Amino acid sequence: MRVIGLILALSLTLAPLAASAQQLARLPRVGYLTFGTQASTQEDVEALRQGLREQGYIEGKTIAIEYRFADGREERLPVLAAELVGLKVDVIFAPGPALPAAMNTTKTIPIVFAAIADPVGYGVVPNLARPGGHITGVSYMGVELNPKRLELLKAAIPRLKRVAALANPTHVAYQRLVKELADAAKRLGLELQVVDVREPEALEGAFSAMTKEHVGAAIVIQHGMFLFHQTRIAELALKSRLPTMYETRQFVQAGGLMSYAANRADTFRRAAVHVDKILKGAKPGDLPVEQPIKFELFINLKTGKALGLPIPQSVLLRADQVIE
Repeated sequence: MRVIGLILALSLTLAPLAASAQQLARLPRVGYLTFGTQASTQEDVEALRQGLREQGYIEGKTIAIEYRFADGREERLPVLAAELVGLKVDVIFAPGPALPAAMNTTKTIPIVFAAIADPVGYGVVPNLARPGGHITGVSYMGVELNPKRLELLKAAIPRLKRVAALANPTHVAYQRLVKELADAAKRLGLELQVVDVREPEALEGAFSAMTKEHVGAAIVIQHGMFLFHQTRIAELALKSRLPTMYETRQFVQAGGLMSYAANRADTFRRAAVHVDKILKGAKPGDLPVEQPIKFELFINLKTGKALGLPIPQSVLLRADQVIE
């Protein structure tokens, strides 16, 4: 009888543990694939988490997230994407430069993106209203906003005549980006010089070249490599005494002069809505790609003063945030 009692007690003890393990195994799993480091993507990660919380999920209790950080090494992305596919996650969230690796690794697991400037132009989806296939997300409208960034840069520096565009020619939309900037520069009466940078080691030489060419300002065409080295780029711009416009506020917080873009955190939060719908049975191809609705102008007045550049009041009044 004692043996039977011991077995019964043991089974009662193990039953909740087994049930808990089964519950954990049933949690929907999201694979988070990113180009950056855990530290550099902290704001992005928290924005997605917040979006999931708004949809009623609690990480570790009602949803599991598998994180994979490439630490700025693009060649690691396909390996990390394959790991997520091997784990049979329910959805892969792949923002920015992580998206191609996810797309090339699976044609069946749903993929949700954010921070993609031009999903149609990049060949991610055939159209925004009905993307089809297994991919959807939230656009960042980076391409369309570059002419506006150039316009704001000109407004901040009325006497500007020559401007440089720092670009990575490996960017999938490189030709279109350069053409649109060249057209915008022509409309504004500016001479545009494109400076190509493929590797981080070439950044210092690029800024030296821009200084020697006596350009009056620069605009950085967004790329994962540039974002990863945002602090270094902002420091080089200040050291070169070169007023620079960026795509994301992180550059301005790192010491850059200006940025104009969609609210990045907002796009990540809204991407969580797509994740939720897919987990509840929706097909990615039936979910329209969302366009950003909130845009922000950030100005680092401290950097402007260090450059000896008085920002016109008309531009400051348009800013969402001024860092002093």
